[in-house]
Amino acid sequence: MASTKRKRRTKHRGNAAGFVESRGRTGRKPTPAEAKSQAKRDRASRFSRQPSWRGALNRSAIAASIFVLVSIFLLHTRPVVGIVFGLFLTIFYTPVGYYTDTFVYRRRQARLAKQGQGQGKR
Repeated sequence: MASTKRKRRTKHRGNAAGFVESRGRTGRKPTPAEAKSQAKRDRASRFSRQPSWRGALNRSAIAASIFVLVSIFLLHTRPVVGIVFGLFLTIFYTPVGYYTDTFVYRRRQARLAKQGQGQGKR
């Protein structure tokens, strides 16, 4: 006798840690206009976050490590000199990056507040 129970159309499989991951969007693909507007919203939310020392430190560490690799492999400096200079760059770039991000963040927030006030007057 044939089975009357319908099989599940989508599979729910757990990963190695035992969590079931959602499949995300399974319907139609977004149109280019929808994809563009979603990317714009994501970018706006990323720029709307207040800057942090941790983000500045991460960015400066990445920049300094790239500089160390370039100086060692392309400029043929001694590794110790490259690493010491990389540490100096990390210490120097962190506050510069943080205060630059803070300046840009405050300017953006002021511009958004000004736009919000301008829309209320209409």
